[in-house]
Amino acid sequence: MNSCFKNTALAFDEAAVLAPPLTLPRVADGREPRVIPFPRVTSDGAIDASRIGIISNPRSRRNRQGNPVHRRAGATADMLVLEPGTKDELSAALATFKARGVALIVVDGGDGTVRDVLSAAPAVFGSTLPPIAVIPSGKTNALALDLGIPWDWSAVAAQAALTAGRTTTRSPIELTGADGITHRGFLFGASAFTRATDLAQRTHDIGAFGGAAVGLSVAGALLQTMFAGTNNAWRAGERIGITDLDDGNTAEHDLYLLFGSTLRRMPIGMRPLGTPGDALNILAIEAPPRLLPLAVPAILAGREGGWLARAGYHHRHDVKPTRLTLPGGFVLDGERYPGGSYDVRAGAPVTFVTP
Repeated sequence: MNSCFKNTALAFDEAAVLAPPLTLPRVADGREPRVIPFPRVTSDGAIDASRIGIISNPRSRRNRQGNPVHRRAGATADMLVLEPGTKDELSAALATFKARGVALIVVDGGDGTVRDVLSAAPAVFGSTLPPIAVIPSGKTNALALDLGIPWDWSAVAAQAALTAGRTTTRSPIELTGADGITHRGFLFGASAFTRATDLAQRTHDIGAFGGAAVGLSVAGALLQTMFAGTNNAWRAGERIGITDLDDGNTAEHDLYLLFGSTLRRMPIGMRPLGTPGDALNILAIEAPPRLLPLAVPAILAGREGGWLARAGYHHRHDVKPTRLTLPGGFVLDGERYPGGSYDVRAGAPVTFVTP
């Protein structure tokens, strides 16, 4: 987890103070606390959204300005705000939420904070993860854009939306390495995608975020490719192994770019995955890329198949579980991971609260 959080807590009520903040609370005689089932349901069958757990990232771009979104909207006594600084602290925070029977987890941060929460949550919640709301306060907020979350959304607004039953689902991409660790996120890429991510970090350094950063990164990647020599790393791509986990057959391809997502909408109206299916959708571009000045506008507009496929631009929808050998590593929601073999699949759907 590359974020650095400060440990704070706001108790649900005066009698429920955590000390220390990220220690799983115990009852007076030292026994583990009773886990409250969730989501709780009222007598009329409605969801009881009175208890909310907030994971807040103070290093998120908007929160660094000194006025975190969840606080500006007014966290109430029913909201427990935690700011874990390590993976272990994040797991402990989620365990605290489970013990307190929260009906909603609010993630106050960007795509990377959501990635960290979703990667840690299954070990705590198993298949009983409560709904999640996203407050878009990071450098990139692609998931929030896809869900239609406004920039000024708050925990209070998310609480009201959950009570009204306004939810939808998205399946995260799961990448499991040889070490058995599974990473979960929504924007995955390798080869030129990793280099474009480095460009995006530079645009952040000059003050460009969101759609502007995406646009500048795409433009920079195209310029690096079109005006590079034949032996340039951008054009040469990377040899990636693809193994069908059903029959074990493996093929290797030199790919200029590999990009995948389970989102339905992309920043600034781009549609690089064509008409997406419900699960994992992939764009693979052979190296060196051909007819790039013609292909890029067509791909960003959502075209697929036909002459694009014949030129080496391949779209695949609802991709089944596959093993990828990625010597140069990969990027998931802005974070770079080392090279190796990873089993890639669409995970179980996660319920998200929407306006």
